[in-house]
Amino acid sequence: MLSLRSATSALLRRTGTQISTVRAVSKVRSSPIRLCASPPIRVLSLSACLWQNMDGSIEEVLAPLRLAVKEQGDLVRKLKAENAPDVDVNKAVAELKVRKRILESKELTLQPKDDIVDRTKMEDTLKRHFFYDQAFAIYGGVSGLYDFGPIGCALKNNILQVWRQHFIQEEQILEIDCTMFTPEPVLKTSGHVDKFADYMVKDVKNGECFRADHLLKAHLQKLMSDKKCTAEKKTEMESVINQMDNYTQQELADLFVQYNVKSPITGNDLTPPISFNLMFQTSVGPGGNMQSYLRPETAQGIFLNFKRLLEFNQGKLNEISPRSGLIRVREFTMAEIEHFVDPNEKVHSKFSNVADLEIMLYSSKAQTSGQSAQIMRLGDAVEQGVINNSVLGYFIGRIYLYLVKVGVAKDKLSFRQHMDNKMAHYACDCWDAETKTSYGWIEIVGCADRSCYDLLCHARATKVPLVAEKPLKEPKVVNVVQFEPNKGAIGKAYKKDAKLAMEYLAICDECYITELLNENGDFTIETEGKTFKLTKDMVNVKRFQKTLHVEEVVPNVIEPSFSIGRIMHSIFEHTFRIREGDEQRMYFSFPATVAPYKCSVLPLSQNQEFMPFVQELSEALTRNGVSHKVDDSSGSIVNAPPYSRTSSMRCSRSSYTSHPDEGSETPEPILSKKLFVNPIVWSEETLPESNASTNAPPGCSTSPGHGALPSFTHLTRHWALATQGSMKPSHCLNNASGG
Repeated sequence: MLSLRSATSALLRRTGTQISTVRAVSKVRSSPIRLCASPPIRVLSLSACLWQNMDGSIEEVLAPLRLAVKEQGDLVRKLKAENAPDVDVNKAVAELKVRKRILESKELTLQPKDDIVDRTKMEDTLKRHFFYDQAFAIYGGVSGLYDFGPIGCALKNNILQVWRQHFIQEEQILEIDCTMFTPEPVLKTSGHVDKFADYMVKDVKNGECFRADHLLKAHLQKLMSDKKCTAEKKTEMESVINQMDNYTQQELADLFVQYNVKSPITGNDLTPPISFNLMFQTSVGPGGNMQSYLRPETAQGIFLNFKRLLEFNQGKLNEISPRSGLIRVREFTMAEIEHFVDPNEKVHSKFSNVADLEIMLYSSKAQTSGQSAQIMRLGDAVEQGVINNSVLGYFIGRIYLYLVKVGVAKDKLSFRQHMDNKMAHYACDCWDAETKTSYGWIEIVGCADRSCYDLLCHARATKVPLVAEKPLKEPKVVNVVQFEPNKGAIGKAYKKDAKLAMEYLAICDECYITELLNENGDFTIETEGKTFKLTKDMVNVKRFQKTLHVEEVVPNVIEPSFSIGRIMHSIFEHTFRIREGDEQRMYFSFPATVAPYKCSVLPLSQNQEFMPFVQELSEALTRNGVSHKVDDSSGSIVNAPPYSRTSSMRCSRSSYTSHPDEGSETPEPILSKKLFVNPIVWSEETLPESNASTNAPPGCSTSPGHGALPSFTHLTRHWALATQGSMKPSHCLNNASGG
């Protein structure tokens, strides 16, 4: 059995049949699989699929667009198979992307309009209750920067806490806390300095910057909305928009001149597009000599500490983690997992737990064939090779379960595979979790197979081997080819540059170099812009046999990366409700697990004699770790304003207190008003004296659910916290489920 265990590193990173058990999928793993119970899941029916919920007339509109995508996809595959020139392949790929974008845009516009949230009303509710607001608002604000208010902070913290429980505790993860400042050489090695860039234009007078492709798109859309714009011109501009991702710097500059693009704010001229690195550059130290960046991802800190963490975990690859409008922001919270795995055994021992999940998948093959996303069982997707391996499949399943748990709607969640031309420079396969919002489909989680790219890059740059040792079942004898540089000969030939040649030789492929020496008697290397020709007298070759008991492995990395801000925005849209019959009553139906307040305490009247009981209940909730809100503001609960306030902020439960005539020695029946929301309905019932027991009356929940609240009992003259067994006098507790 391989001692190199799969490991996970993490950051403080619609109607169908129920399935009660998970089936074993023996084809995707070599070790035995144990049948185990699984939480009930709901299988999505095909008719529920947003991508396929279309009548025949809509499909008639889409059919020619699908055919156009398929034809172009076939052409791209043919060109690649024939090893056609890159210029022809790139041109065909660009046209394929244009046709795909036209198809997807048409699919989105044909979706039912009532499926999209009223974003204006939602954002008004968010700002009114200070979930979040633009930062530095009293100074005019800064676009892309937001401050979270008390409720927003609570929601965000709960989302992260559920993330920690769902991933970190489940996988028993180790954690590290890495610095936010990253020296330039680190990010130069990882490829971020060269590849993380977009094109930008500036206002020539005030220097205000705009992202070039976004500004050009907005300008063309404005021109297209003009009634004087001809159909021919609209078609031309639509073509430009659809190819926006493919333009070079010079082509963008030509388009800005062609369409006379000006600053949308001042109307001033703009500079030609220039490359702009997306990372924040800074310097470290008083002299400012060490160029650094604010880290663009948390993963690099994990990779650089890989060797120490491997030692800490006794040579086993166990989990490692750093600490770390909401759609496009300048500063954001990421939650990332780095799962290290043997590249020759990409299997996950717990894949059977998620193998029967039915998830909407949009593979790269489907995209290039003009097909829609398909709902597939995860186990089948891995067996058929749609998903590359069970480790990637496991995390896609866990990501799906997490997103549904925190409030993302199942019928608005899909996983899209990256096409080759859209793959990040470090990834060999990648799937994005996307949600349907008022902005369209947006990416909220990425799950990439980074292979061993990062560890190899940093090992080459630092000359420190970042490998794990894998014990062999049987020792094996191998032929070793090793060479030693002749420092004197190299130094004499290349003087001060000899060090560069020596460093390169220390990390190059020895067998390859030896083969070149035997064939040609010399070989040429290039490093850091310099060329070195080395001969046999500069390198001494040794050949010998060696018995190996362990094998060095450079682990591959599976990386799920979560954008917390985008997840929050998706939850806001998917849980936003407008009460039927009263459009002024707007609220969010968050799951109890992430609700900012788990409970609200509402006095039935403003009688000051209630206050001690309210305080006692509040203190008891606090002792039990139940986040809650006491609303003792003016107004009566009978008129519902306190509950409406807390409902719009989304408390998962409301509890209100009353007590009988204090002069009475005999318990009197209490009129209990139970509040149900969406719409509000009041029902009255007289609670008999026999209810003075640990049994709650009909309609009262003794267990708030989701494990978020302690169990409560409903009493005539008493209330009790069942978790403590304590008894407190003279008031009634009632739970009402929020909308």
